[in-house]
Amino acid sequence: MQEDRLARAFVEFSDTLVHDYDVVEFLSRLCRRSVEVLGVSGSGALLTDGAGRLQLVAASTEQVAVLETLQIQRREGPCVDAFRSGRQVAVPDLRQTARRWPAFTPRALGAGIAGVCAFPMRLRADRIGALNVFQATPGPFDAAAVLAGQALADVATIAILQARAVEDAARLAGQLEHALKSRVVVEQAKGILAERLGIDPEEAFARLRRHGRLHGLHLAVLARQVVDGSFTLDAAPGPEG
Repeated sequence: MQEDRLARAFVEFSDTLVHDYDVVEFLSRLCRRSVEVLGVSGSGALLTDGAGRLQLVAASTEQVAVLETLQIQRREGPCVDAFRSGRQVAVPDLRQTARRWPAFTPRALGAGIAGVCAFPMRLRADRIGALNVFQATPGPFDAAAVLAGQALADVATIAILQARAVEDAARLAGQLEHALKSRVVVEQAKGILAERLGIDPEEAFARLRRHGRLHGLHLAVLARQVVDGSFTLDAAPGPEG
C-alpha cells in the first residue's frame, strides 16, 4: 500500500467535499485512487437507488464494469454480499468460491481476476452500497490495505449521505417557503373578502375554503385569484352550518 498516496487521496477528497460536487465523478475518482493506493488491478462502486436496488455508479475499467453489472444482474458476488451483510467480504483466492458464486466466479477468473475484497458503504444502520477491489494474483490482502480500503469506503459513504442530506434540506426549505408564501396570500384574501362582504375574517376564510372544495381548487390558488382581483367570491354562499 502507498501511504503517501493514501494521504494525498484523503486531502483531495476533503477539498472536494467542501464544495459542490458530482457524486458520480467523486466515486469515479475514488475508484481510480483505490487502485493507486491499494495496489490492486481494478475497483468498482455500487450504490442503491431509491427503490433499494444496487446500481453500478463507477468502475476503474470496462472489465470491472462488466463484472459489477454481472453481480447486480445475478444478485451474487462479493459486492452484493458486502452490501447485504454490512461487512467486509475478502476472498484471496476466487478458485475457492465456485459454489458460493456460480455465475460471478468463472467470469472473474476468466477475466484474469484472482482475488477480491468488497467494503460495505455504511454508516451505522444505513447501508448505501459497496466498494469492490480486485487483484490479479491470488493471496491474502495486506492488513493495512484492508483498513485503508474501508476508510476510503467510509469517506465515500459520508460524502454521499452528506449530499443527500443537503438535497433533502433544500427540498424541505423550498416546501416551507412555499407554504409560508401561500399562508400570506390566504391571509390577504381573508382580509379582502372580510372588508368587501362585511363579514369577519373567520367567516371569510370558511367561504373561501368551501368554494375551493366545491370547485376542486386549491386554497392558495383561489386566494391568489381573490388578491389579484380575477375572482371576487361576491356571490358565493355562506359557510355550511
